[in-house]
Formats: sequence, C-alpha cells, structure tokens
Amino acid sequence: MTHRTLVRALLTSAMLAASALLAGCDSDQISLAQNAKANQPVPPKLVAAMAEKDMDMQSPILIRLFKQEAELEVWKQTRSGQFALLKTYPICRWSGDLGPKVREGDRQAPEGFYSINPSQMNPQSAYYLSFNTGYPNAFDKSLGRTGSELMVHGDCSSRGCYAMTDEQIAEIYSLGRESFFGGQKAFQFQAYPFRMTAVNMAKHRNNPNMPFWKMIKVGNDHFEVTKQEPKVDFCEKKYVFDAAKPADATRDPVFNASAKCPAYVIPEEIASAVREKEQRDDAEMAKLAAKGTPVARLNTGIDGGMNAIFASKIPEGNTGLSEGGDSQALQSMSLARAPGTIPGTVNPPRPNLAVQQEEPVVATTSSTTVARAPSSTPPAGTRVASANASDKSEGFLSSFARKVGIGGTADASQPAARPQPQAPVVAAPARPKVAETKPQSVVRVAPKAEPKQAARPALKPSVTDTAAAAPAAGTGTQLAGSAPVVQSNSFDTRFSAVK
Repeated sequence: MTHRTLVRALLTSAMLAASALLAGCDSDQISLAQNAKANQPVPPKLVAAMAEKDMDMQSPILIRLFKQEAELEVWKQTRSGQFALLKTYPICRWSGDLGPKVREGDRQAPEGFYSINPSQMNPQSAYYLSFNTGYPNAFDKSLGRTGSELMVHGDCSSRGCYAMTDEQIAEIYSLGRESFFGGQKAFQFQAYPFRMTAVNMAKHRNNPNMPFWKMIKVGNDHFEVTKQEPKVDFCEKKYVFDAAKPADATRDPVFNASAKCPAYVIPEEIASAVREKEQRDDAEMAKLAAKGTPVARLNTGIDGGMNAIFASKIPEGNTGLSEGGDSQALQSMSLARAPGTIPGTVNPPRPNLAVQQEEPVVATTSSTTVARAPSSTPPAGTRVASANASDKSEGFLSSFARKVGIGGTADASQPAARPQPQAPVVAAPARPKVAETKPQSVVRVAPKAEPKQAARPALKPSVTDTAAAAPAAGTGTQLAGSAPVVQSNSFDTRFSAVK
C-alpha cells in the first residue's frame, strides 16, 4: 500500500511538472509540483488506522478544533457514509482569547464554520506547510469583521493562527490532499472555543460571547447527531444549518448573510434529533448553574493557549487558556512522547500587557457594533502625577527641609506636580498584526541565545513514527509569526491535470 502511494505521488508530481511546462514554463508551478513536503505520503500507521475504521484513503475529511482543550480532530468518511474520528492532534500553540476574531490585529484565532478548498492549501508556507481557514466567511463580513491570512500551519508559533508541529501539519496536509484527489471539492473546518458540552457551557454562561457560541453549538449538534457534514448557510447575520427548500417550493432557497432569510425548512429527522439533544444539554446546564458551578474568569490577559503535552516539555511551560495547566498535570506528562519536534524558540502563553491595557473586545452576533468592557486604563489625555516630582518648583532650603522632615507637609489643596515631559505614562497600544507576506520582519524572543545551527531538514518524520520526546534545540532558521506566506499560485491549478 505504501509503495503504491509513493509511486502515485511521484507520477502526480511528474504530471504537474509537465502541465506547468505546457502552460508556459511557469517556474512557480514547477517548484510547486516538485515540492517534496507537500507530496509526503500518508504515514503507514495512519493508513492502517483507516483500514481498521473502514475508511478509504481518498474519502472526504472534516476538521474540528477546540481552543480550550487545545485539540484538533480529523474526521473521515467511512464506507457507510458517516464520518468517524480518525485522529486527534494536540495543538502546539494558539493565540488570543476564547471568542471569535473581530478585527485585524486583535491576535484572535477565528471561531465558526469555514470551507477549505484546494486553492487555500499552501505547500510553500514559511511555516513548513499550511492551509488558510477562509476567515472572514460571509457571516463575519456581514458583521464588519476584518482580518486575513488566518492559517493552520507548522512551526508552533501563532499570532492569530493555529500552530501545530511540522510533523503534525505534514500529516494533516497529506490527508487534505488525498481527499481532494478523491474528488472532495472542499472540506469543512469547524473551530470552537471549547467542546460544546453542558459543563463547558455552564462554566462560561456569563461570557459576553455566549449568544454567538450558542449559535455555532447548533451546527455542532447537527454534526453530533448525524455524523454528517452540516450544510452551512447565512442570513440575517446568523448561521443556518442543513436548510432545505419547503415542500411546495420549486427551487432551493437563496441565502444572503446580510439579507432577510428566505423560506426554508430543516429535515424533521435532523430537527427532532437536534431538539432532543438541546433539551438535554439545557437541562444539564440549568442543573449545574443551580449547584453553583464556578464561572470561568473573564479578561485574563493571557495570550492564547498550548496543549499540556507541549507545555510539559518547555522550561517554565504554561498552557495559558488551555486545560491541564497545573504543575502536577504537567509533571505527569513530562515523560510522555512529544508529538513532533518542538522548536527551541517556542514561546508558551504568557500575560499580554498590551491586551490587558486595552478595552477588551466582545463580539456581537446581530450587528457590527463592538461592545467594550470597562477598563481601568486612563483615557487618552488623562494627566498622571509623576512619582518623582521636580524639585525645581521649590527653593533649595525649603526642598531640603521638606525631605528631611523639618518643614511642614505639602498642602493637599495644591495640584499635583506636572510630570516630566520626557517620561509620560501612556497606555501601551495593541500590537499590530504582522504582515504575512514579510515574515522576516518578525523577531522571535527565545528564552536564551543559542548558537546558530544548520537548517533543519525539509522533511520531518511522521508524528506517529517519531521517537523524539525531548524538545529540539532552536535552529534559528525560521522567524516567528503566525501566518505563512501565501503564494499567488493555486493548489487547484496544480492539481487540475489529475481532476
């Protein structure tokens, strides 16, 4: 099986190279066709897992992702037609807070439902391999949300993306590639703040993002009860799942994210199963709330999260907003095998001072208005008294007497001394999003300086086959950032010869 897969990959590369030459010797297309990273075969252990679960190599896939748990799931369609879980990958790093992305530069990783087609696959990513999540979708745009180049990629570094190890993204990329070879036009990417359980919903019941989370939970429930990819539409600035035309309609409904919803129905077998699940979840949530289940803390200022398996391998590692962050849990995982190579320069989640000093952003679901929570930061223009007032406003003797306690105390009715102009106190602005097309402008801060080493090999062993359990030393050959460079070439064009 492995031999046949490798031969087919080589033949595909030759066909793509030939088609590029016929198209006019496009050097970019030739380089894409010869990209060894993008053509790595699916690892043998994963092939064996597919056979055990009655899955074809090229059957459709679906990806689900959970921030709080720091896990990414790859589901694959079985021969029965339903999706089953193939593999769960721990996420090396994600940034921002729980909640959807709202604007460019907010460091938020997106939440919601997105569609990934071949043109969104980037085999020449600056972060090993990547695919574009497709943010903003029609729903995001209807609310005026902004942002671009939000990726799932390697290198374990994030500024608004979901970062895996290079070995992990190589596997995920190969699974997506095979599904496209099998005829899947696009695979669905579902991103959630946490697993949409009654316990998690109860813990976050006071979060301002709860209306949005309840809305995307409906899509989660559709998938949970059917094990089929839910059909996603948008209207009236909201998500609609598995909509179908009414019995008396002659054509399918047409949806527009910003317009009034057309007439539609949800098939009764799906609607009734979802309704029953929602009733059970709501009853459990109410019971947990009545018992006094603690409410999750808001506006922590922590920048994102990291799966505990990675945090346990890093000095002073921290899971941030992800689960399993206590020292005992990390200690217990310290001997477990790491799922891929961890760059020596990876930064675990830490408090983001810029985020703490900003007014926290709260996403809305019905308009473009952005609600802001109260902030303790003084507004612009507020005068702040200096801790060291200038002595020039007093005579030398009076100043000396005051300092040694001979003179009287300062008059409380007098205004505070004006701060020195050379040291004003100003709230730190939010860090702007780094241009994805220029990753060389980003400087990663490593825990300590390390000697420069030779560039790491282009290909990494499979996550399932790797034996490296300790963190790798920093190579210094890649720069930090969240989003890979997206080339103008399209994955779709590259594979047009084999469609």
